[in-house]
Amino acid sequence: MPALQLYNTLTRRKEEFKPLKPGCAGVYTCGPTPYNFAHVGNLKPYFHWDVLVKTLRRFGYEVKQVMNVTDMGHLASDADEGEDKMIIAMKREGKNPWDIARFYEDAFFKDCAAMNIRRPDIVCRATEHVNEMIEMIKRLEKNGYTYVVDGNVYYDTSRYPRYGQLWGGKREMDAEHARVEGDKRKKNPTDFLVWLSQSKFPDQVMKWDSPWGVGFPGWHIECSAMSAKYLGDQFDIHCGGVDHISVHHTNEIAQSEGCFCDLIKEGKHWVQYWIHEEFLLDQIGKMSKSKGDFLTLDVFRREGVSPMAYRLFLLQGHYRTQMSMNWDVLKGCQKAYESMKEKMQEWGDVQPAEKLGWDAGALKEEFDKALADDLNTPMALAHFWDALRGDIKGRVISDAERKGLVLDFDEVLSLGLSSVRKGTLSADEQTLLDARTAARSAKDFKKSDELRDALSAKGVIVKDTAQGQTWTRS
Repeated sequence: MPALQLYNTLTRRKEEFKPLKPGCAGVYTCGPTPYNFAHVGNLKPYFHWDVLVKTLRRFGYEVKQVMNVTDMGHLASDADEGEDKMIIAMKREGKNPWDIARFYEDAFFKDCAAMNIRRPDIVCRATEHVNEMIEMIKRLEKNGYTYVVDGNVYYDTSRYPRYGQLWGGKREMDAEHARVEGDKRKKNPTDFLVWLSQSKFPDQVMKWDSPWGVGFPGWHIECSAMSAKYLGDQFDIHCGGVDHISVHHTNEIAQSEGCFCDLIKEGKHWVQYWIHEEFLLDQIGKMSKSKGDFLTLDVFRREGVSPMAYRLFLLQGHYRTQMSMNWDVLKGCQKAYESMKEKMQEWGDVQPAEKLGWDAGALKEEFDKALADDLNTPMALAHFWDALRGDIKGRVISDAERKGLVLDFDEVLSLGLSSVRKGTLSADEQTLLDARTAARSAKDFKKSDELRDALSAKGVIVKDTAQGQTWTRS
């Protein structure tokens, strides 16, 4: 296998992936806040991290993927401002936040399953790890990184020399942090809450006892505490959206390295590789549930676009590039996906080749090179199409090799093609197909077309090839 190269936001360059423990990879992915159904823009990063994890496994790494579920809610902004997301849902639905969180968490994972996004090895709910968060805050307090005002515990960024390293380190660059007037308790504009005993939401339902008073943890401390529990003081890869770089992930680094302060003394980093994905755009811009106009997989289904067609659409873009979609593009992906299934149905009786010839083997190498180049899914998908069509720079490979390559590539692309079966024809359908064969032999093309239409009405799509007529299920 070629060496896997990943773009590291921390260093702003592609780097060869060298895990802390040879042959193993610890991966943490920021999870959902389950206060509403996931819009398709929400699902984009989980698709990309699914490709990442499957690529790591393809390249021989033993992967431990951890993902949080922020089921206690957090403020609508990544900063310490805005309205609490779970309170928004409570007002909307008249239910308690725990029931709301479980309902939308289940809906989220159903959407992921529909897109063949593998469930992480560990899914950790924030509400079940409050003790770990309190212990981390205590450790930060002991290390001198916090101060308390009115029962609220703040992280003192002036105590942390590497604050802002993820987004450039120049504090004046980040207007998001200029919020002293928003919270008069802060000493510095960049300071942030790790525990709230005094909240601007007096009716906050989700509260816990703590040494600083009854309240709830800040959002940023959740990920630090849970990743440390399951992946240790250091781990390999942290994934998230580009919108989390300047605040959420910056604050995660500060509090984690403040907690494990030996990392700073030894010049080490809490996370080795920071991987960030770009937004999905529609004709309006970045899709947002707060606007109330978001698209879900169910909307796609009603419009005739399957979850697998949406996955195919996402494969066409690199994770670090913004993608723009419209219905024409999505419907085109649906047609392309149907053609993939038709080809698999045509190969129903073909056994995939166990050994590949030179040309097929070279194509497999090119596919792996594309994945190794910072998860270049557009190029990997191009090689997938080459295998499906069987024409590699003018050289034709056998159907057995083509099927073998397609199934091999689909272990990462995960379009569900291994489950496509040719099926069988009913007695009536077989009679129509035999009659059409006879009509074509007699050059009765009018009759042949009528029989093809009759088969099509039954869901049997007939194609005429140089080798004779073939059929697939629509």
